[in-house]
Amino acid sequence: MALKYGKHEIAIPVVLAPMAGITNTAYRRLCQEYGGGLFVSEMVTSRALVERTPESMRLIGHHESEKIRSVQLYGVDPKTISEAVTMLVAEDRADHIDLNFGCPVPKVTRKGGGAALPWKSDLFSSIVTSAVKAAGDVPVTVKMRKGIDADHITYLDAGKSARDAGVAAVALHGRTAEEYYSGIADWDAIAQLRAALPDVQVLGNGDIWSAEDAVRMMEQTGVDGVVVGRGCLGRPWLFGDLEQAIGRYLQGEKSPEIATAMPTLGEVAEAFYRHIELLVEFFEDEGRACRDVRKHVAWYFKGYPVGGDFRARLAQVESLEHAREILGELDGTVAYPGEDAEGPRGRLGSVKSCALPENWLDSRELSPSHKLQLQQAELSVSGG
Repeated sequence: MALKYGKHEIAIPVVLAPMAGITNTAYRRLCQEYGGGLFVSEMVTSRALVERTPESMRLIGHHESEKIRSVQLYGVDPKTISEAVTMLVAEDRADHIDLNFGCPVPKVTRKGGGAALPWKSDLFSSIVTSAVKAAGDVPVTVKMRKGIDADHITYLDAGKSARDAGVAAVALHGRTAEEYYSGIADWDAIAQLRAALPDVQVLGNGDIWSAEDAVRMMEQTGVDGVVVGRGCLGRPWLFGDLEQAIGRYLQGEKSPEIATAMPTLGEVAEAFYRHIELLVEFFEDEGRACRDVRKHVAWYFKGYPVGGDFRARLAQVESLEHAREILGELDGTVAYPGEDAEGPRGRLGSVKSCALPENWLDSRELSPSHKLQLQQAELSVSGG
């Protein structure tokens, strides 16, 4: 079945996960050119949005081709979140708002935000309730992790709290903050959340590297849809695979045979160049676009026999003309390299203690001192 976010129906229940520095308008448009789904913006800090910093205003911009304008907000204060949501709705800047409670990055969790926040159950509930109330008819969803670590699991309580607040869906990444992106995602936890919340849409996230993985997650967990993050890095065509595979699965085919995209080297080069073109349009600055795309080089050409010198030169590309020149050296007929081009991409990190405010784990209730810290944190992350 399609996902239903308020009045919006998402026929292919696939969501592009917000990724900082990745899921800008350019990359969302590129992925959308290959397949359907919901494509979410980079995370935007609620305080920066309320202050209308130039960067935050740019991040919430959408191209006219984006039919559902989806924005992800981060914040640690119910009042500020409410103000940011009110602004987005009153000025007609979003059709869907996602709240970030899954970020494991130390600079976020150290301030009590991201994956650390659901531990404070009263604060979590207050933020989600405030956002839903301010949003009115605009659907609000929540993305979260299992918890802080194996001894401080929050996802079942948080999921029920979010449902009670009136969210349209809850997405769970099957890892704790401590696990970062290491190891294997816990799909059993995703299945448990699905079973615990029969009256709200639940989406699964974690270790979806292929369309087969997405179908397998849906079969094993019963989720209504999947959230794809690092699996699409350098592989925007994955959304074509997902549309085909999940479409057939939803039509009743169990474990459907999937004809996955196997782009030639020439087709990869075309996608990479198209990415730069869209970045130029987004930034309105060719030089900045070329600097931004450099981080994508290794992901796009993973497994292809292009050599270290080619990768190094492309990672220093300076203009569209320069990119055409370098890419033109490739033998476009080189076939897809198979497994060498697949699997995990992006930094996996390792298991490490989650950075938290002092004494954060002493209680699930927010203390006066922590409330003061969070207010200061909200100001210190201002700027988008």
